[in-house]
Amino acid sequence: MSENETKGAVRRPLGRGLSALLGDVVREVPASGEGKGEASSDRSVQLLPVSRITPHPDQPRRQFDEQALEELAESIRARGVIQPIIVRSMSDDRYQIVAGERRWRAAQKAQLHQIPAIVRGFSEAETLEIALVENIQREDLNPIEEAQAYKRLIGQFQHSQEALARIVGKSRSHIANLMRLLDLPVEVQDLITNGRLSMGHGRALIGSPDCVALARDIAAKDLSVRETERLVRQARESGSPRGPKPVNASMRDPDLVAMEQHLSDLLGVKVGIAHEGGKGSLTLNYSSLEQLDMICQKLTGGGF
Repeated sequence: MSENETKGAVRRPLGRGLSALLGDVVREVPASGEGKGEASSDRSVQLLPVSRITPHPDQPRRQFDEQALEELAESIRARGVIQPIIVRSMSDDRYQIVAGERRWRAAQKAQLHQIPAIVRGFSEAETLEIALVENIQREDLNPIEEAQAYKRLIGQFQHSQEALARIVGKSRSHIANLMRLLDLPVEVQDLITNGRLSMGHGRALIGSPDCVALARDIAAKDLSVRETERLVRQARESGSPRGPKPVNASMRDPDLVAMEQHLSDLLGVKVGIAHEGGKGSLTLNYSSLEQLDMICQKLTGGGF
């Protein structure tokens, strides 16, 4: 998968245009070692010293799986770095990563002294926006990191949820639901960040009484999302002065609703399930060709 682009004085299109920009390699040139003369060859690949490259301090991705990094390092030892990282030139012959920090970290583990890179003249704002969008599109972020990235793109770069949906190829409801996770107490967010609770667990816990205590109990017992929804429902009913509400016979099966939510979270698009008499239909809704392509890639394991 390619890497990404963002805004400048004149905003360039994101999404597919962003991928095409960062994935474009015009020509390959050897590194001269010290000078930056060849670094100015925009979009050309060159070898840069690993020691002169630093990650962006505001990189949205905070957690890197050590086992996955070691596996990538083994691949790099055997085949080298196949896809160049994207950097921007800083002062004193140093460079800052725009996209590709995971490859840079794995290259260090593989004890490489140089790494292929494309040097681009991005501003600070462009660099941050690219890092946010690139990580989201690559699904490298946990749900809380992704939600924080959306919040920052909306707050700092004035993107609407609809615009973000087009940029990252996901539904507006997916973005809205993720951002709602930031309303959870910090301790619950930490459980999601650490993988002890999923996005579905977090959504079920939003607005629940004794949210932190429930989250601890759910994580300790390794309850499913459906079990969590039932537990939250019981907690709400027991806390109501009027007691449990009567069940409306016309209401949809809560298991089907939970399944729709789970698939929507997994695929990043709105999912509908119609079930009656032991049979039914599954509907995937998309609002752009990019979303359709993303669905096909996920359903085929990237082989579409």
